[in-house]
Amino acid sequence: MKTIKYIYYSICMMMMFTISASAYIDPSVMTYTIQVIAGVAVAVGAVAGIMIRRVRKKVKNKLGIDENAKKDVEDDIDFDEE
Repeated sequence: MKTIKYIYYSICMMMMFTISASAYIDPSVMTYTIQVIAGVAVAVGAVAGIMIRRVRKKVKNKLGIDENAKKDVEDDIDFDEE
């Protein structure tokens, strides 16, 4: 019960002593924000892709599934026979 009182009093004190700020946000700040969000999205996507590929490979190895079973593979060329 004491913690609820402290939270209530803290919120009341914050409401009583608020200070309004008159600040100007430059339009370029939004451009930087969009770039940061895009960079984070690309990084998260790359990490997720790598992790999904690793998990898929481990699952295929555990289940004994061969990725190259239905692929046509050509023989290596040996240049030393000449």
